[in-house]
Amino acid sequence: MSRHWHIQGFDSTTPIVDVKVRIGELSEKRLKELLVSLAARAGHTYDEILGAYVRRRTRLANDLLLVHRSGPHPVYMCGSNPHFIARVVNEA
Repeated sequence: MSRHWHIQGFDSTTPIVDVKVRIGELSEKRLKELLVSLAARAGHTYDEILGAYVRRRTRLANDLLLVHRSGPHPVYMCGSNPHFIARVVNEA
């Protein structure tokens, strides 16, 4: 049995990305960075991307590229539309 990150991207309900990467090839930190990159590339303007990196509570700041974690087994999400999800799956 091997463990993978299952990474999916959706534009509304339409799938745009569906890949699996072995856990050992992508750390949790790099996975979060990947989700941010995918969300930024797929649907944000330069100003929106800039706003995700400036200091919070400043005039330009936004939360468009925050990575959220949910559940006892890590499920990471980033973006609103399009949005990206990553979770650990076990495969035989």
